[in-house]
Amino acid sequence: MDEDLVFDMERAREYDKGIRRALPTYDAMYRMVQSFLRANVNESASLLIVGAGGGNELVTFGTANPTWTFTGVDPSEAMLEVALQKAKNEGIEERVSIHTGTIEQIKFNDTFDAATCLLVLHFIETIEEKRSLLKTIKERLQPGSPFVLVTMFGEQSKPEFDERMNLWKSIWLDLTNLTLEDVEEMEESVRDLSFIPAIQIEELLQEAGFERVTQFFSTTLFGGWIAHTEK
Repeated sequence: MDEDLVFDMERAREYDKGIRRALPTYDAMYRMVQSFLRANVNESASLLIVGAGGGNELVTFGTANPTWTFTGVDPSEAMLEVALQKAKNEGIEERVSIHTGTIEQIKFNDTFDAATCLLVLHFIETIEEKRSLLKTIKERLQPGSPFVLVTMFGEQSKPEFDERMNLWKSIWLDLTNLTLEDVEEMEESVRDLSFIPAIQIEELLQEAGFERVTQFFSTTLFGGWIAHTEK
């Protein structure tokens, strides 16, 4: 393994530790997503993974569902290399195809049976770009397909958001050796992300052509929604 990939694998491991502190129900979220997908696809399902860099979706769903195939999309070539290496380590690389770029940039020959977009939307800056992403995902899916979206959400001007942020900071202080100053610096970075309220996320999903839009969890700053394309 080359030195750059070793470095990126180490970065991915640090991300894996950090995300479980930022999102304490990270592993439970994956179990819920998998159960939803299993209930709504057939055994030979093809899944589109938007934001596949790092490989956690590929490994988690791929090892537990040996007849599913996966197409992963991510703008980070380095993180996709990590994802592919993880897939190789688990012996599932023959069922995995990866593509560097955004979902809007990549053309596929076929549509997919399901899709996930986990922890991506809050990095998309504008409402128009968020809408475009969701519409493009919908266009890549078969009619009636399940879709899962997980993102940070909220309205930063509301006291409710501040309470959730305070909890988020308390978890970091409780589970790490970070100082209050460290965590407050993290808060500044997080507040620079593109948060929108839950109702607006649901509206965007509906505008994109999804139906049966349902929020299935909320933990600190994060929320998750399940939906289906129109039949």
